[in-house]
Amino acid sequence: MVFWKKNGKVESLLYSADRAKILSMVREMGSMASDAFSKAVRSLEERNDELAESVITDDDEIDDLEAAIDQECLSSIAMRQPVREDLRFVFAVLKIITDLERIGDQGVNIAKKAKVLNRYPLLKPLVDIPKMKVIATEMVSDSLKSFEENDSDLAESICLRDDELDILYENIFDELLEIIGNKPEGDQATAQCAAGLLWIARHLARIGDHATNVAERVYFMVKGERLKPLLEEKRKVLSEKKGG
Repeated sequence: MVFWKKNGKVESLLYSADRAKILSMVREMGSMASDAFSKAVRSLEERNDELAESVITDDDEIDDLEAAIDQECLSSIAMRQPVREDLRFVFAVLKIITDLERIGDQGVNIAKKAKVLNRYPLLKPLVDIPKMKVIATEMVSDSLKSFEENDSDLAESICLRDDELDILYENIFDELLEIIGNKPEGDQATAQCAAGLLWIARHLARIGDHATNVAERVYFMVKGERLKPLLEEKRKVLSEKKGG
């Protein structure tokens, strides 16, 4: 079923089957990327090196799926000669899968840090890192939902949630800095563990950044407008209200 310009009306040249297939592949890739960092944090919580190793070895599957989606999008462009709306969809997908691949990479980074940290006793109970994992998981899930449903309002709300991750990261940073400052002289294990936990928190914050990127791509795909200037204006208004 091919469509073309007829009687002044432009119809979509991107087959609905193509779009459905791409959506399904992106959904699968997003699920794999989210599972990767979730399992990586669990490997630290449960002191489970095998779980961490599975995240590292499974990363190739995420990379392979990214390549397959990339090829599917390029084939659709070449074969269908899509109109503007479809091009916006395809180009959004090409950028979204880059962020999903990087989310998977952050999961690998967390898993590698967890394997090192599992050799030592925990410096403190894990509280804020699991909270960051939950928020990051929700952000990734909602960003994919906004993509599937063309929901620009949901995409906007995701970007605002990124501030929650930043606050938790700052809390972790302050706590670990205090631990390092109070450690006995020559206690390298404490310093190494603190640095590892801080890196894990940083990786989770970066996952939030990538989920925000996905949401911004979705907003542009739906609205044809950039979301970042709108968010900056809203944050400015909120800041002025708090200051007043």
